[in-house]
Amino acid sequence: MQNILQFNEKDVRIILDNKAKKRDGSMQENKQDLMKLIQLKFPRLSKGQKLIAEYILKHYDKAAFMTAAKLGTTVGVSESTVVRFANELGYSGYPKLQKALQEMIKNKLTSVQRIEISNDYFVEENPLKSVLKADMENLRATLEKINIDTFDSAVDEILKAKRIYIVGFRSSQALVEFLGFYLNLILDNVRIVSTGISDVFEKLLRVGPNDVVIGIGFPRYSTRTIDAMKFSKSRGAKVITITDSLLSPLATYADYTLIAQSNMVSFVDSLAAPLSVINALVVAVGLNEKDKTQETFRTLEEIWEEHNVYSYKNKINNE
Repeated sequence: MQNILQFNEKDVRIILDNKAKKRDGSMQENKQDLMKLIQLKFPRLSKGQKLIAEYILKHYDKAAFMTAAKLGTTVGVSESTVVRFANELGYSGYPKLQKALQEMIKNKLTSVQRIEISNDYFVEENPLKSVLKADMENLRATLEKINIDTFDSAVDEILKAKRIYIVGFRSSQALVEFLGFYLNLILDNVRIVSTGISDVFEKLLRVGPNDVVIGIGFPRYSTRTIDAMKFSKSRGAKVITITDSLLSPLATYADYTLIAQSNMVSFVDSLAAPLSVINALVVAVGLNEKDKTQETFRTLEEIWEEHNVYSYKNKINNE
C-alpha cells in the first residue's frame, strides 16, 4: 500500500472540510472523492479496517453490492468491523457507504460485470426474494425522493401541450411504449420516439415551444435519449425526464425531473418504480380529462366487445 497516500496539503484540507459538514451526501459526489477519503484515512485505520479499505480500493464494483456481513467474510473480519469502518469514513452506517459506492459505479458497470456481481449476491438469498425486496426498496425510496410539486407541474405541461413526444431507447423502450399506449387513449397528440434510432431527429423535426418532450432513461443512459433531450431543449420545448437521479445526464436538459429509483443487482434493470411513476402520470392526466376519458373508454368498450378483443367469460358461457 506504499503508493496509496499521494496527497498534497490542499487535497487533505478539502476532504476534511467535507467531513466536517457531517453530511453523507457530501462524500458521494464521485469516485475520486470517496477513493481519496479512504486513502486519507488508511494510516489511522485498524488492521481489520485496512483489509476492508484495500478490498474496496481494488474491487469497489463488487463491494458496492455486498452486505456488511458478506464484505466482512470476504476480507476476513467481523460484520461489526465493517460497520465501524463506515463510521470511520463519516457515514452514519454501512448502508450509507454502500449507497455511495453504488452511486459511484452504477453508470459504469457492463452487463458482464453485472452478471458476475449478481452471481455472488444471489448466492446468499433466493433470487425471487432478493428481487422483490429490491423493488420494494426502490418504490419506498422513490416515494421519498420524488417532488410532488414537480410531478403536478409536469402533468399541467402535458395537458396544455400542442404535441407530446415520448422518447426512450434500450430497456427504457418498454416504459415509453407503456406510457404512450395509455396517454394515447386519453389524448390525441401523443407521439412515440423509441425505434429507428437513426431517425430520432427526423421524428423530432417539428418540435417547438408549445410541445412537451418526455425522456425516459436509466443507467447505463442511452446517448440517443440524452441527445434528443438536448435537441428538444434547444428548440424551446418543455422537457420532462423520468430518471433515477438529479445527477442523471437526462436531468441536465430537463425543466421537470421525476425521480424513480432503479437500483438492481443484476444484468436487468429494475423498472418497478419507474413504471409506478408512469402509472401515476397516466392516472393524473386521466383525472384532469375525466369526461373525455370516460367517453373514450365507453366507445372503446363497445368496439372491444364487438370485435372480441377480450375474452368475455359470461358471453362464452351463455353461448
